Amino acid sequence: MEQTIGFIGCGNMGKAILGGLIASGLVPAQHIRVYNRSADSVAAIVREYGVRGAADASEAARDSDVIIIGVKPAGVTGVLKQISGVLRPETIVISIAAGVTLETLQGALPERQKAVRVMPNTPALVNAGMSSITPNEYLTQDDTENVVRLFSSFGKAEVVPESLIHAVVGVSGSAPAYVFMFIEAMADAAVLGGMPRAQAYEFAAQAVLGSAKMVLESGKHPGALKDMVCSPGGTTIEAVKVLEEQGLRAAVINAIQHCMQKSEVMSRG
Repeated sequence: MEQTIGFIGCGNMGKAILGGLIASGLVPAQHIRVYNRSADSVAAIVREYGVRGAADASEAARDSDVIIIGVKPAGVTGVLKQISGVLRPETIVISIAAGVTLETLQGALPERQKAVRVMPNTPALVNAGMSSITPNEYLTQDDTENVVRLFSSFGKAEVVPESLIHAVVGVSGSAPAYVFMFIEAMADAAVLGGMPRAQAYEFAAQAVLGSAKMVLESGKHPGALKDMVCSPGGTTIEAVKVLEEQGLRAAVINAIQHCMQKSEVMSRG
């Protein structure tokens, strides 16, 4: 069944979602409406993706089966109040804003409106995203499966209860930053060893990509995969020893705990 998708606010993450939907063939470009505050940015998106532009938020929402709200967290409730008068009961409203709870969404929408809180991450830009899907009580199972299918078009998506949303932020939403830091540090070490900078980034990034793929596809525990690389008395176990001495695990756990705590504070407003 073909559906119409409306985007209200379409920055980098919105364009990643938009591109994934079109590339997957799930939603034809002509069935997508986009509204941004800047008319020039709307025109640029229309030219690049072949979608239809909208003059205002209500126009983007009026005929949409699914609406994706991609504005900054502080602007979400204002947008929802703007469009609430044109929403149909079966319309699914999705927010990708950090810190905006289902309760906040529902408070700005008509009673019993279908609403979903989604937490994507930036690898969506390269079709390798991870998105959590948190629907309110008014979505049917088919509705939820539809949202999961849409967000799986540019990576992976799973249903997660709102009680775990702060863990999602820590281990997925914010996590690319930690991984980028790790890649940069590994590359710096390779440069110290004489490798050209561009080549060092390629080797480090590919090592992380391949290692992540092994975790996802092998079904083996990360510790077991680590043991496979650590030959007795070899170079790898020497490096692992130093990482343990320097507290790598504790630093990562502590950082993610702080990230989760910050997410909780943001959710309380």
